[in-house]
Order: sequence, then C-alpha cells, then structure tokens
Amino acid sequence: MLNSLDRRHFLSGAAAVASAVGLPSAWVQAKPASTKWPLKPIRIVVAFPPGGLTDAYARMYAEQITTQLGVPAVVENRPGAGAIIAIDHVAKSAPDGYTLLMTTSGTVWQNRVLYSKLPYNLDKDLTPIANFPSGPLVVGVSEKVPAKNMREFIEFAKTNQASMGTYAPGSYPHMVADQTNRTEGTKIQSIHYRGEAPMWIDVASNQTQIAIGSYQSFATVQTRGVKAIGVTGNYRSPRLPDVPTLVEQGIGGKLVPLEGGLPLMAPAGTPEDVLQALSRVVVTGANTERAAKLRESFAIPNKPQNLANTRKEWEQVVPVWIKLAVDLGIKLD
Repeated sequence: MLNSLDRRHFLSGAAAVASAVGLPSAWVQAKPASTKWPLKPIRIVVAFPPGGLTDAYARMYAEQITTQLGVPAVVENRPGAGAIIAIDHVAKSAPDGYTLLMTTSGTVWQNRVLYSKLPYNLDKDLTPIANFPSGPLVVGVSEKVPAKNMREFIEFAKTNQASMGTYAPGSYPHMVADQTNRTEGTKIQSIHYRGEAPMWIDVASNQTQIAIGSYQSFATVQTRGVKAIGVTGNYRSPRLPDVPTLVEQGIGGKLVPLEGGLPLMAPAGTPEDVLQALSRVVVTGANTERAAKLRESFAIPNKPQNLANTRKEWEQVVPVWIKLAVDLGIKLD
C-alpha cells in the first residue's frame, strides 16, 4: 500500500511524475559551475562489491574521467544494506561534482516505495547523469534442477523447495520471484547476496536453485554447474542466441519485458554544466574500444545516452517501475 505522500505523487498529474522520478529544480535553475572544475580527484561510490557489472562500469568510467577531464577518478565500493549505505553517503555529499554514485536502477527507482522510511529522499536528493544499459539478464538454474525453461522451473518450484538468488533486496530477481509466487502459486524464497559473484557460486552448488544476473557474471559459472533457461527483456542475449526470452516462453506480467540499468548519479543541486560535462564523458567514452569490449563481455548491445535523453527516459520508465513495485506490495522494512 502507498502511504498518503506516495499516493499524492501518483495522483497529482504531471507534477507527481516529476517528483516520483527525482527531477529536482536544479535541472532548471542550476548554479553556474566554477570554470576551474575539476580541480581534484572525483570519487565514484559503488553500492556493490567488486566483480559485477555495476563495478565494471564504474571502473571504466573512472578511467574515462581521467582521460577526458585530466584529473584522477577513484572507485570506492560501499556495499551493504541494499545499497542504502552508498546512496546515503552520496545523497549527503556536497553537490560539487566530486562525489558520484553508481548503483542499480531498482535501488533508486523502486526503493522509494519498497521502504517506508529511508535516510534520504529519492525524490529530491539525487539527480541522474546517465543510465548504463544492463542488456538482457540471464535466468540461470543449478544443473541439478530438472528444468530446461522457466515454465518447467515453475512446475518444479510448485512441489519442491526453491530459492531465488538476488543481488539486492528489491532488485529485479527479487521482484520476479515475488511476482512468480503471486501468479503461479509457488513459494520461491528470495536470498539476498552482496553482489552477483557469491549468488552465482551458490547456484552452482545448488544451495540456491535459481538466480538472475548479468551475462558476464553468469558466464563465470556456466561450466561449473549452472545452465541458462531464459533471459529477461524483449530481445535475446547476443551471447546466448539460442536461449529464449521469458516473453517468448509465455511468462506473463509487465515485469519480464523491462530492462533496467545502472544509473550514474550526483547529489541534487550539482551545477548543470558539471552534469553536462560528466555526461559528455559517458557519451564519448561509450565509443571507445574499451567500452565496446566491456559491452561485448556482458552481452550488452546498446550504449548509454546523453543527459537530455537520460532525463527523458527517466521520466518515462521510472513511474512504470514504481507502479510495479506498488502493485506487488513488497515491503523491505
């Protein structure tokens, strides 16, 4: 159930959309940045441990900042509490372009309704710079599970104890597990890990029966006891062309066709020209050989967009994700 404040966000028209997707007034009336920016190292705070897609994007972007802006950029991993630790740190940092956040979309989109109370305001305290695409996520199961596709896994889960590995509370796999339980009558338990690596290791040993995550992380266990039974989104993974999407398998619901991402964000109030400069680093860097190899490694066919298109996408897709979280009724506190 939405509280009264959240309900007003959804029912008060265009103004509500702007509030719900975190469009601070700084977008319209930003203070001019110092012409000397940047003068010191830039920190990218990552809400997850090293080894996953979020961390890989952050480290690549740090290299691009150093190359394009001429200052050191460092990655600082602050995992824990479903990304709340990292987000809280960045949300309360000075809006000067020197502290940035890299996290998963769910932690800054759905969490505003998944948690009754957060130490920051996701409607007001952060602003997006870019949304790095995640591509189709892989649905993988232990080879000890007798299922070749998602429908067979659902039938297995109706008569067997099964758990879904997730890389954070409220993340995409957590929502898929909850939706499957509600629509199919299963009792899949969500097991939350601090990142993808330990999640997939437990699937390989059958301690967890199923998980959903990036291709590259799945590939580390693909020959060690994990098999792909589907991918999320509307198109097949370039690295798994023979594995059908959940949509192709007839799995219903509004969640499975969606593609999230890895948002790069700054504290609200960061000067507009600083945001534009940081966005240009993303767009220019996306055309480098290094970025192309990273996307190929993670089976991601598309590139991040510029600041204007990121904001436009934010306005369109975030309310959809929020409504899905509201409809599922998940609460994390």
